[in-house]
Amino acid sequence: MERSEAAGGWVPMCQRVLPAHANHRGELSAGQLLKWMDATACLAAEKHAGVSCVTASMDDIQFEEAARVGQVITIKAKVNRAFKTSMEVGINVTVQDILTNVEKIVSVAYATYVVKPVGAEKIELEPVKLLSAEDHLEHALATERKRIRLGYQEVFQNLMQESNKDGDYYDTFEEEDAISADLTHVQSIELVQPPHANHHGNTFGGQIMAWMETVANISASRLCHSYPILKSVNMFKFWGPSVVGDRLVFNAVVNNTFQNSVEVGVRVEAYNCEEWIKNQARHINSAFLIFNSVNDKGELLTFPKIRPVTKDGVRRYHGAIARKRIRLARKYMLSATEDKPYDLWEKSNQAYMSYSNIATLTYLAAKTGWKVTSTLNNIKIWTHEDGDVLSLKVEMQVKTASHVAFSLLSDFTYRQQWDKHFLTCEVIHAVSEDDKIYYITSPPPPITGHQARDFVILVSRRQPLEPSEPYIVAVKSVTLTSVPPSSEHCRSEILCAGFQIYSDSSSSCRVYYFNQMTSTLMPYLAANLTGSLNSIEDTALKCIKFLELKGSSAEVNRVVKRV
Repeated sequence: MERSEAAGGWVPMCQRVLPAHANHRGELSAGQLLKWMDATACLAAEKHAGVSCVTASMDDIQFEEAARVGQVITIKAKVNRAFKTSMEVGINVTVQDILTNVEKIVSVAYATYVVKPVGAEKIELEPVKLLSAEDHLEHALATERKRIRLGYQEVFQNLMQESNKDGDYYDTFEEEDAISADLTHVQSIELVQPPHANHHGNTFGGQIMAWMETVANISASRLCHSYPILKSVNMFKFWGPSVVGDRLVFNAVVNNTFQNSVEVGVRVEAYNCEEWIKNQARHINSAFLIFNSVNDKGELLTFPKIRPVTKDGVRRYHGAIARKRIRLARKYMLSATEDKPYDLWEKSNQAYMSYSNIATLTYLAAKTGWKVTSTLNNIKIWTHEDGDVLSLKVEMQVKTASHVAFSLLSDFTYRQQWDKHFLTCEVIHAVSEDDKIYYITSPPPPITGHQARDFVILVSRRQPLEPSEPYIVAVKSVTLTSVPPSSEHCRSEILCAGFQIYSDSSSSCRVYYFNQMTSTLMPYLAANLTGSLNSIEDTALKCIKFLELKGSSAEVNRVVKRV
């Protein structure tokens, strides 16, 4: 095993897969890989913190490729952002075949680590030094991922309430071939010994993950009578520590099956000697692991249905359905492209839709290769071409405080006062204080025969956590089943648009407007580029005038102070 310090803050680990690391198929054990991932990420966290760190959680993990005996696994980890006493660590896992030199991505994951100070000393982490454009991107998006982690339980509970709105489902499992969930229950006990812990005696999080994978795998195998393959993990969450000498009790049971996959829930409880005698457990960890299974030809096997036999089993059964909805929303959001955007607004994907909105604008703003097209007074216009996609960036120098500009630009009901492209604008769904869905109507474009347009958009706003960061107002189209297209308007789409606002002084700021052009606008822009630029400059001038006029009013300043 080799570890070294890499440029840009990465901590790498390289390991050749040996037979001792592999399962019966000659593939790297998922439990072993989780141990390596945790160890590498912990080293990255401790490199930044300068003190010992422990695993707080591991986000959803997807395994895209399997590593075989003889191949080389490379794990790279670095701290993306420090939040006072916790850190987000990004983890990249690749596998390389030394004979063909082909390298493939195994997994990309994010983990949270917290510092473990010695004694009563309180340690506040230093900010991460950002050395590259990628560092800046991950640093900005780490805040959004933290929002998802904090809001996950609320989304899950909302889905559970939705599934139970018609009453108790306890007596609705009547399928003849269903197998009792109790038959999949597995319990295992492990004694934490020194090799399982760090130098402070705390059990390695990766070791606990590996034990959990083992017991979950056995549980799933009792259902499929085959050898399950771990495909994903629905967030490892550590609720408390365990130390050398603890007895760890692992309980695993199949919660639900979905044609070719099965979810296994694992609960971990810890006991010291005294607690063991008194049967006083400490709940230290829970996770949900998703497996599939294949035959000798590599074809996916179908899992039999299960039948919960207790009220708690029914709760777990429906919980598995809610978690699958969230996983699918995450998968579709992260795999969406400019050509095939995923924009259906549902309860299960609200957090990921908001994340995608902010992330897409952040990536657009960070692109290189912008070309200055026009410069006029306090306005600059850039364009960026990437294949058949044209993006626009407009810089405006505004004599208004950045927080005031943010308040005014993030409230789209003001937009009609300076943007002639907005005829009407109303909030149709206030998702949260920072995320709102608007319905907008717009006049027809200046092309003969085209009708008036309408939009349903999500506006997500974020305030900076650090002085050097911008205020963000991100915009993208979404689909609401409650607001279908009508014959009166042509339903149009915004792929990515919004504002980034940087503070220059207490009374001035730079406002950047971005817009990624849809293919429907490309022919018109190509035919009338000069007219389009004049229209953009005119709208920008009106925006500046609006911000400076409103920003100077005492009324708006009082409102902004409450934002």
